[in-house]
Amino acid sequence: MKKELLLLVFFTFTLLIKAQDTKGISGDTNWLNRWTNFNPKTASYHDASLIITGTITSDTTLKKENVYVLVGTVYVDPNVTLTIEAGTLIRCDTHALTTLVVTKGAKIIAEGTETDPIVFTSNKGSGDRNPGDWGGIIILGDAPINKTGGIGILDFDLEPEKALYGGDKSDSDSGILKYVRIEFSGKRTRGNKPVNGLSLAGVGKKTIVEYIQVTSSDEDSFQFYGGYINTSHLVSFRSADDDFDFTQGVQCNISNTIAIRSPFLSDSYGSRCFEVETVDTRKGEGLDSNKEMTRINATNITMMHTEDIGAEIEGLKHEAILIQENAFLTLTNSVISGFSHLVVFADGIQISTQYLDKIILKDLLINDTRIIGITKNISFNSIISNWYQNKELGIEFIKLKNEELFSSASMRKKPDFRVKS
Repeated sequence: MKKELLLLVFFTFTLLIKAQDTKGISGDTNWLNRWTNFNPKTASYHDASLIITGTITSDTTLKKENVYVLVGTVYVDPNVTLTIEAGTLIRCDTHALTTLVVTKGAKIIAEGTETDPIVFTSNKGSGDRNPGDWGGIIILGDAPINKTGGIGILDFDLEPEKALYGGDKSDSDSGILKYVRIEFSGKRTRGNKPVNGLSLAGVGKKTIVEYIQVTSSDEDSFQFYGGYINTSHLVSFRSADDDFDFTQGVQCNISNTIAIRSPFLSDSYGSRCFEVETVDTRKGEGLDSNKEMTRINATNITMMHTEDIGAEIEGLKHEAILIQENAFLTLTNSVISGFSHLVVFADGIQISTQYLDKIILKDLLINDTRIIGITKNISFNSIISNWYQNKELGIEFIKLKNEELFSSASMRKKPDFRVKS
């Protein structure tokens, strides 16, 4: 009995050590398998038979047996639940700015499965689909945000009274998004502003967001506007802008998530895997010092490029992460592969050891990326370099090709971006 107990303790301890040592996306099996699609441009989808437009004013269920076409801005009214069955296909009209908006106080229950994901995609035919064909999905909640007055209005050509988000309910519940694909989003508004693939604005802790793939968005794949959210198993693939944009004081725990960038895609402001800010300084937004600053706790994240970038196109390498003023990041047990820098700090940040103590980068595997952190103020760069050279942080530099680093890096088959043991 004593021997069996010792074996059990040893086995449990070994598993714990293994879990702690795993870097990048992890799992006993390849969780990208079966439900993702890395080549949706040429996928064959059934034609739509039912149209959804206008406002959903009573509890509604979209059924797998039908194929739907979403036309224009479709609102789910407060106190109404939109349920989408596993395996349902929703094709989105490309002539109008087509967007699904779950208003503040409404719910969406879109719970697919690994073998039967829910798909939102362009209504164009195979081979004709492109980034920006339609808008995206917007979920508005009543959790706290860092905005004067505590209430925001999301500016995506929405009706003002239906675009409100923010409040004081950090544990509010806007529903479930699970095993969902969002393809070819990012259409521009009348003001030439592209819509994100998935916008989560003031969303609370009880909302479940996991196993979501956003592919070929012409804007951010995922944007978090304030709120309190725990999320995992997200996939951003070939975004034209940021893969994950965190703003307005969001408190986010994000894990087991991958950003796969193309080095040939970027917008005029620059595009990153993570952009972490509390206010958008480009728009002159004011900071409310009485509210939460943006804080991101990220673990088991993989940030990579679709191609190995050779020296002849070295100028296509950019930073993986941008951190703005008054925003904080903890990144652990993660893999960063194929970037010029891991982190660029905004010009206005006064770099000090006290500040860097709040930007925790630990237990990282950094592949084909020369520099950890940099700012345009050259006098700060030595402070940054010396800080992150501390061996206790467990930051390891290597130089491998994708096929050498990952279990399977080919996009032609189902890729497996877990790091080879």
